[in-house]
Amino acid sequence: MSTSTVPPVAEAAPTGRSRPRSRPEPGESRANWPVRITLALVVVGFVIPTLGLLVTSFRTREDATSTSWWGAILRFWDNDWTLNSYREVLDAGMGNAFINSLVVTIPATIIPILIAAMAAYAFTFLQFRGRDWLFVLVVGLLVVPNQVALMPLLQLFNQFGLVGEFITVWLAHTGFGMPLAVFILRNYMSTLPTAVIESAKIDGASHYQTFWRLILPMSVPALAAFAIFQFLWVWNDLLIAVLFIGSGRNEVVTVALQGLIGQYGQRWDLLSSGAFISMLVPVIVFFALQRYFVRGMTAGAVKG
Repeated sequence: MSTSTVPPVAEAAPTGRSRPRSRPEPGESRANWPVRITLALVVVGFVIPTLGLLVTSFRTREDATSTSWWGAILRFWDNDWTLNSYREVLDAGMGNAFINSLVVTIPATIIPILIAAMAAYAFTFLQFRGRDWLFVLVVGLLVVPNQVALMPLLQLFNQFGLVGEFITVWLAHTGFGMPLAVFILRNYMSTLPTAVIESAKIDGASHYQTFWRLILPMSVPALAAFAIFQFLWVWNDLLIAVLFIGSGRNEVVTVALQGLIGQYGQRWDLLSSGAFISMLVPVIVFFALQRYFVRGMTAGAVKG
């Protein structure tokens, strides 16, 4: 009786495409757990106070001062939930301050972005004497505290009678935000392909056309990353708003919230409502632009 031999199966030739891993390596999985735990603790540390602020804003004055907010969640159906605190806060001037904050923040974000984008284009694609030294000088302004320039600016604006007007805050935030904007945008533009610029030169495009039609649309991630920084900084600023605008018809949200603390120091329901109103716009802006944030911040970290 003859035994049949099965021919050996030939090994498949590599196709150049690696098979996806079904599960991470043991060492890699263990290395990720500390990171996940740390991130979870950070998220919980930010979410818990925000949740308490939100719950307190919908409670009556008596409930807010007598019982805890986590107790109100546990006894949800036994509490009287109301919107009266929001109505009182808006009637106290928070609504007008909310509009003033938008009037201050939007131009104070757009103006430095446009100026810094032009400067970053010049530092990246134009050749002129002292370019690198000038860029180092601009970036070196990041280490200078903004408080150093507050009194000279206040005296200067006083001479022109601009104190209390929106333009003073626009100019101040534009000057303070320029170094960081130039640094971020220049690093990002240095990663853009030079072939695009050379093709535009061959086609006869001017620097103006190259900047507006090519470089600016390609730099949207970096522009959005700085826009988040600048918007949050201007919106949450209190020092510059108090010095250059103060209270009155042009007061912003942070100044109005400070007034609520002084006027209604024991009204936790009103303070929480005003604080939550001031948080609403920054949260919306961040989540709307977050997909550009990491890409714009990490670009140029190696090159440039």
